[in-house]
Amino acid sequence: MRIALVSEHASPLAALGAVDAGGQNVHVAALARELGARGIDTVVHTRRDNPALPKRIEFAPGAIVEHVDAGPPEPLSKDLLLPYMDEFAAELARSWTVEPPDVVHSHFWMSGRAALAAARPFDIPVVHTFHALGVVKKRYQGAKDTSPPERLAEERSIMVAADHIVATCTDEVFELLRLGADPGRISVVPCGVDTELFRPDGPVEPGSVVPRIVVVTRLVERKGVADVIAALPALPGVELVVAGGGEADLLRDDPEARRLAALAEELGVLERVELRGRIDREHVAPLLRSADVVVCSPWYEPFGIVPLEAMACGRPVVASAVGGLIDTVVDGVTGLHVPPRRPDKLAHAIGRLIADPVLRERLGAAGAERARSRYEWARVADATLDVYLEVLAESAVADKEAVR
Repeated sequence: MRIALVSEHASPLAALGAVDAGGQNVHVAALARELGARGIDTVVHTRRDNPALPKRIEFAPGAIVEHVDAGPPEPLSKDLLLPYMDEFAAELARSWTVEPPDVVHSHFWMSGRAALAAARPFDIPVVHTFHALGVVKKRYQGAKDTSPPERLAEERSIMVAADHIVATCTDEVFELLRLGADPGRISVVPCGVDTELFRPDGPVEPGSVVPRIVVVTRLVERKGVADVIAALPALPGVELVVAGGGEADLLRDDPEARRLAALAEELGVLERVELRGRIDREHVAPLLRSADVVVCSPWYEPFGIVPLEAMACGRPVVASAVGGLIDTVVDGVTGLHVPPRRPDKLAHAIGRLIADPVLRERLGAAGAERARSRYEWARVADATLDVYLEVLAESAVADKEAVR
């Protein structure tokens, strides 16, 4: 079997933590590695953002990244990429003329548009994962939503045209059904976690003697870091470490980092807040293990991989009760749920865990077990492969009926 993964802005090779580099990059990279490890030829098609990059790079056995020439070969915000998607689709079609995949799996709406345009002339079935829905983003961000105005209509077209939709959580299924999606063409396959890298018994970053909250996230407003900072005045003696964003020495030029620092100073907690900037992937697990509590407090979240990573490390999670976090973090079992954008509720939940080491230990142990039993990448890849096989079987039946 040969699989093409299309991920126009989220390359498996990108450094994580930047504004447009997060969970989708992790998902696509891990899925490609797992498929390649099963002997399935897998190519990830992603936009070239550097002229020095080779056309193809094998980044894991059986898994290749192919850089697609579409638009200027430089970093661009994903919200600026739509004008280049016809060029992206044409390059995909040229590649598939030489090496056609059996199934195309597109990730994010612009990838879906390009993949469908390129695959249809070859009658290649297309599976699609949205990773985020424009209607949800618009609901929560309103006028601050920077998505192209075409996004909502394009997503509805993809929902109808794709052979199958892979949703990452049950909340996404409800959103898709509200938009009119066919429930018979939707499967739920969550994102996963590397339980070898993220485990309870690995190295721990040295910490201070005071209780520590850890947040690992991109520095964008909707991730709710400001709400965690706003909770700190009610949590005396507790430190907050925020990892994510650009390089540490460049944070002074980052508008969101400056906003967060100004808020911390205004609230009198600046000396208890560390904005660390981007950290290497291998340093994430030791940082998570150093936490008394890991907090994930977005306004909305299509899935959210960090809570899984924290759970796999045996740390209790305080999470907004939104999107995929409703599925992954079980309230009172692996962590505590709070309403989004409520610093007072955050402070109460964090304070409860800080004051009760027995509860922290119990939630952390349950989280590690849940991560291992439900969210290992091998399990996620198997479930995704089942979708591919189902789509191929349906395509074969349709071809036979067409012949008749």
